[in-house]
Amino acid sequence: MALLVAAAAAGLDQVTKAVAERTLDGSAREPLLGDFLGLQLSFNPGSVLGLGSGSTWLLTVAAGLAFLALTRAALWAPSRGWALATGLLWGGVTGNLLDRLLAPPRFGQGHVTDFLTYGHLFIGNLADVWLTFGAALAAVLLMGEALQDPSAQHPVQPPGHPQQLRERK
Repeated sequence: MALLVAAAAAGLDQVTKAVAERTLDGSAREPLLGDFLGLQLSFNPGSVLGLGSGSTWLLTVAAGLAFLALTRAALWAPSRGWALATGLLWGGVTGNLLDRLLAPPRFGQGHVTDFLTYGHLFIGNLADVWLTFGAALAAVLLMGEALQDPSAQHPVQPPGHPQQLRERK
């Protein structure tokens, strides 16, 4: 299931980026939902909020490592919820990694195509949406597991911990 989700997410991301590149000129923001959501073409050499724009190759390596880690996590997802979460994360990372590897200016240092503006705060793409939803779902799943697992409420203390010594008396 995670592979299907990731493939669909990365595919939709790449299709929407191609459409944005063909239809938007980047000169002006086109509102979709007033000031809340709009369209504007941008090419980002950095990460969120343009951070790391001088280290595009480092971001490519980090995205490649995240891709490998998420590949492993997706193949071992213990439930449908985790398969969906890792699939969304895997698809989002893949979408932006493809840009970093294949987009101009050169291999491994490509700029990510962004086109979704959120107010006047930041600009992103569908891969960023998948990453956000995947991370949010993973957080919900982790909280749910913690609430269901009574040992999470009372973690086991390491041997010799003062709490264990008090309980032995």
